[in-house]
Amino acid sequence: QVQLVESGGGLVQAGGSLRLSCAASGRTFSSYGMGWFRQAPGKEREFVAAIVRSGTSTYYADSVKGRFTISRDNTKNTVYLQMNTLEPEDTAVYYCAAGNRAGLSKNEYDYWGQGTQVTVSS
Repeated sequence: QVQLVESGGGLVQAGGSLRLSCAASGRTFSSYGMGWFRQAPGKEREFVAAIVRSGTSTYYADSVKGRFTISRDNTKNTVYLQMNTLEPEDTAVYYCAAGNRAGLSKNEYDYWGQGTQVTVSS
């Protein structure tokens, strides 16, 4: 089992950047594929990015490709989401998740953090 705690959210102007972090408990962090999802008010939780256990492969939603970068440090049990050129449409609660693989569906993840709010003003 793993517990996840996100941090780094906040209020930023359009065009700005934020870096989210997700710290995981336990010794088996490197055995999990990790993902970031987001949920805006009144909308379904949607996939943002995922990274495989070794960190050698990453996947992105089309809406964030070229602007967001997912990475992980298995020595620190932490996964990151660097978000650049933020847009008001990126406003949402961002969640990190852990699963057996770096899937694109929220159903493929077993463990979730509590979320961190990202607000982008125009």
